[in-house]
Amino acid sequence: MHNIIDAHSHLWLRQDTSWDGKEIRSLKNGRSIFLGEEVQMIPPFIIDGRNTAEVFLSNMDYAQVGAAVVVQEFIDGLQNDYLAEVKAQYPERFFVFGMVDYLKDGFTVQAESLLKERGFRGLAIPGHRLLNRHLTDPEMMQMFKMMETEDAMLSITLADGDEQVGELREVIAECPQLKIAIGHLGMANPPLTPPWENESWRAQIRLAQNENVRIESGGITWLYNSEFYPFPSAIRAIREAAEIAGWEKLMWGSDYPRTITAITYRMSYDFVLKSQELTDEEKRLFLGENAYMFYGFGMLPELPYVKNMSE
Repeated sequence: MHNIIDAHSHLWLRQDTSWDGKEIRSLKNGRSIFLGEEVQMIPPFIIDGRNTAEVFLSNMDYAQVGAAVVVQEFIDGLQNDYLAEVKAQYPERFFVFGMVDYLKDGFTVQAESLLKERGFRGLAIPGHRLLNRHLTDPEMMQMFKMMETEDAMLSITLADGDEQVGELREVIAECPQLKIAIGHLGMANPPLTPPWENESWRAQIRLAQNENVRIESGGITWLYNSEFYPFPSAIRAIREAAEIAGWEKLMWGSDYPRTITAITYRMSYDFVLKSQELTDEEKRLFLGENAYMFYGFGMLPELPYVKNMSE
């Protein structure tokens, strides 16, 4: 069994926010109001809407996932207070990212406080939801340079295709020591063509040719949900990304908990583990070793397989 680390997950106590003027709010039985529509946000057995570390740890232990990286998203609201508690309570199991409201001027002061006073080791940016804010805006660049000085990490999801690639390339040039993880395998599902035939997707992946940039696959089972398990096109997208950036630059991520409304948590990596198209070494790097080294995790727990009653 490989040591497995989830490089893209989410936690929150409650969703109570808005984005682009549209409401996001937790309901009961795992449902939420999401941008004006009622959706099944998380599994229905989470009846109180609380997507907690304890529930996640139960899933991780069952699926034999040793540690997880927790990112943030505007659609969940700022979760810094709760994630600070998670970081303090479970330091060996979670690497948590802070986040500030990048849509309002003056956010660098908040970002600096999260890193220097509250002990966060990185900041997350949902780049695809920045509306009219650019990654190369003066205050953004000021923050990135501060992060580089503080040895803080950046987790970022870019808009589909190459819309923000040039901007992030400029950030990388200005801050070459800033460690960056790009999410969702570069949004590997352009609507018109497979990603391996789409030059704008390949441009995102090529960013990881820079020394301190990595790509994580958070939500790839969501991107290929219409295909469903065992997600053969997702395997091909992962292999194509490896051809561009190298296997040492790729990390597995689940996008927990939203993806497990359709599949189990174990299934979110099991399709990789059981694939006949990947070598054992490629699986080892992708499913855990790369994230272990990049995020600097320590000793991971031993998590023996527990037989299902139905087996």
